[in-house]
Amino acid sequence: MTKHIVWDWNGTLFHDLDAVVEATNEVFKPYDLPVMTADGFRAVYTRPIWLAYERLLGRPLTEGEWQLLDEGFHQHYNRLCDSCQLAAGAEVVLSSWTGTQSLCSMAPHAHLVPKVDSFGITRHFTRIDGLLGMTGGEKAAHMTAHIAALGIDPGEILVIGDSVDDGLAAKHVGARAVLYTGGMTTRAELESTGLPVVDTLADALDHA
Repeated sequence: MTKHIVWDWNGTLFHDLDAVVEATNEVFKPYDLPVMTADGFRAVYTRPIWLAYERLLGRPLTEGEWQLLDEGFHQHYNRLCDSCQLAAGAEVVLSSWTGTQSLCSMAPHAHLVPKVDSFGITRHFTRIDGLLGMTGGEKAAHMTAHIAALGIDPGEILVIGDSVDDGLAAKHVGARAVLYTGGMTTRAELESTGLPVVDTLADALDHA
């Protein structure tokens, strides 16, 4: 039985795919790469993010290159995401769940908290955790810390996210997961995890 839902933010509750793709295109302009579409981005997206960047470049990143690309990405993204909205049905789904819920995101914590608050949905979450350190890595350790802080049995938790990494993080802590196709990852890659895959947040809530 699910008592608590842990939500992902980027690509799940927050529909920011266009901003992510545009920011990625901006940061790679000096490399003279073809402009990516959303489908092109999904084809290379993975975590840790630096592996996605190496896929784009077709080579390993050089020393210090990841840090420069990551800083540049966030400069563009922080501007572009101002025009992004919550995913379709997000407010209804958050309001309709009768258990507790929290937010565990790989976005920088200082950016995440005011962004969530700007949509008037902070009240729905018992805890909001973004990253305090370096971004771009894998979610498992961050999810472990989040679950420990909640003090809830992982067997009573459902994780809802848009990436394979969300599913892996849920498995790592012993929680169930359902993956949503509205974000950064192709349906085929999500289905390869063997986890339930849905096209709407309302359908994700059905798995709770």
